[in-house]
Amino acid sequence: MASIWKQFTQREASPLIQFIKYAICGGGAVTVHVIAFFLLAWLIIPALNAEDVFVKLFHLSCAPISDAIRARNAMINNALAFLLSNLAAYILNILWVFESGRRYPPVDFFLSKLGLIQHATLRACAHRTVEVALFYAVSGIAIAIGTFLMGVMINQWHFTTTVAFGAQCVIAAMINFAMRKFMIFKS
Repeated sequence: MASIWKQFTQREASPLIQFIKYAICGGGAVTVHVIAFFLLAWLIIPALNAEDVFVKLFHLSCAPISDAIRARNAMINNALAFLLSNLAAYILNILWVFESGRRYPPVDFFLSKLGLIQHATLRACAHRTVEVALFYAVSGIAIAIGTFLMGVMINQWHFTTTVAFGAQCVIAAMINFAMRKFMIFKS
């Protein structure tokens, strides 16, 4: 039991414990995404209507808006929430699950052509920038498809924002899993 606990408190862990830690970080990122999305949708960029589950659950008031505006605003809110939640996911994964620092040969090639390969700090910064960009790119494709479909669900099919948002989360998670499994990591 002490061995299992030790794996949870350090970065080195068995594949099962690492997966559990990854899932916990993912749950934290989803929580950040949901909270950010609904706060934006309620307080800053209106995307809720009176029939929405979130509005009824928390007894909120909201001004009536058309489905087209609600769809547009929900898509904007989702993009903003994605930026925040993906940053949370990256930070949690780097601090608790994975070790940062993978080397990307194209970065070293580019720096060598500029005569900057010997600058360790610049090289580390360039590799970290690429790492973050790839992390966002993989998730960004999934969230873009899910966000587009969320807009269609609201504007064309008249779903409530909460139902469309929930469906978007499931769609994005499925696409994200498939992309990482078959395109990023070894199967």
